Amino acid sequence: MQISLACVSIGRYIYRPMNTSYFPAWRRKLAAYGRRGSRCRQQTPVEIESQCRRFLSARALAPPTEGKRRRRRVFFLSRVFWCFLWQVLQPRTSCRAVVRQVQAHCETEQRRFDENTSAYCQARGRLPIVCLQQALTDSARSADRLSLQGVPGWTRPVKVVDASSVRLPDTAANRKCYPYPSGQRPGCGFPVMQLCGLYSLASGAILKTVQAPWSAHEVRLFKDLEAELQAGDILMGDRPFGAYVLLALLPLRGVDVLTRLHQGRRFSRRNAKKIGPSQWLVTWTKPPKRPDYLTEEEWATVPEQITVRIIHVRVLAKGFRTKELWLSTTLLDPIAYPAEQIAQLYLRRWDMELCFRDLKTAMAMEELRCRSPAMVHKELLAFLVAHNFIRCLIAEAASTHCVCRTRISFKGAVDAARSFYQAMRLARSARKANSLYRRLIEILARDQVPLRPGRREPRAVKRRPKPYCWLTKPRHIFREVPHRGNRRAT
Repeated sequence: MQISLACVSIGRYIYRPMNTSYFPAWRRKLAAYGRRGSRCRQQTPVEIESQCRRFLSARALAPPTEGKRRRRRVFFLSRVFWCFLWQVLQPRTSCRAVVRQVQAHCETEQRRFDENTSAYCQARGRLPIVCLQQALTDSARSADRLSLQGVPGWTRPVKVVDASSVRLPDTAANRKCYPYPSGQRPGCGFPVMQLCGLYSLASGAILKTVQAPWSAHEVRLFKDLEAELQAGDILMGDRPFGAYVLLALLPLRGVDVLTRLHQGRRFSRRNAKKIGPSQWLVTWTKPPKRPDYLTEEEWATVPEQITVRIIHVRVLAKGFRTKELWLSTTLLDPIAYPAEQIAQLYLRRWDMELCFRDLKTAMAMEELRCRSPAMVHKELLAFLVAHNFIRCLIAEAASTHCVCRTRISFKGAVDAARSFYQAMRLARSARKANSLYRRLIEILARDQVPLRPGRREPRAVKRRPKPYCWLTKPRHIFREVPHRGNRRAT
């Protein structure tokens, strides 16, 4: 019997005959090799890259077209980006742990590189901040797109603004940009950075933040966030955002405002028009003095008078410290926007406080670790992007399994994502990875925070700290006094 070879190799040349014999007996044995080759997936050094990449646009991680960054390195742009996000998702993870992740991945490809962390730290410094900013915008849009439920009872987008603060390492560069709080002795505290953030109430994602020293006013910082608002939005905020300027200028752009009554404004029913139970229409007059954060041209566009709706709300729910609220809003129609519906919406402003708690407590962002202002900004953006990725998973789980988004545990979502992403990275086929991802979404939908009506959480600390002395002088000058701070001196 004659056999025609499918491929004959002679030296460097390969001859492929036009006709190849077919052997049915070999099909069963050779089929497994074909399936095995098709199932192999390209693994990445960090497990979050394969699944979270779809939440970003193509331009977010586009490599630069000019400059020194065009050279191919071990820590190229996209790898540094995902390593940075993996690092912030693991609370208090060192740069050495990130390098070991990449090193283990390179060892599987028979490649070696320097074990020092200097290359990774320098690569983080070269990471363009515009990439992180674009990633923050893309992840927030993805979270809003996946949040099919929206804000219950409202067809208009609702956004919340609030401010918080984080501590920074005590370095000369950080102190120059972000000074100590007032009354803090030199060398005995930490620089404090204030950040003002804009939050989507539908998805829980952070849209944008602005950083400034701790003494900057919140309304001054909000001026840099106004570009994120679009016509038809509703903006919610606390007392500082109930200023005349915001309630007068934002409606000119089609944005309505809902805040608590400003602490400096006195409400009198004598000059108010009552339009319903516990709600009035009042006329406010333009202040005589121009705020220093507005230019002369912007101050000239502020109307001389505006009409504001005042709503008085009594809070009867147990566990709330505030028993009554005075709300000011530009939603003037009492029929289209009932007072009860507005009150229920404002109570959801607390979700912004819970968002900062998730960032600062669950993700350990309360104390940043980078030692220069430029790297502090990048670290903050990395935390926010990682937070939005978790919000995307929660939004997808809530929409897929028809559960309330606010009931899904954020800390549980972070823990589940860490475990499942590692399993998906090691999956040998895309089908198995997609199956694990669907299982992750199902587990997130089941991991709901139980309803605890009337639960009381006092602001008190149960664990006693160590009886050490307070650092009242710089560290290189301070001398510890024996037995000071102990309950019983010997």
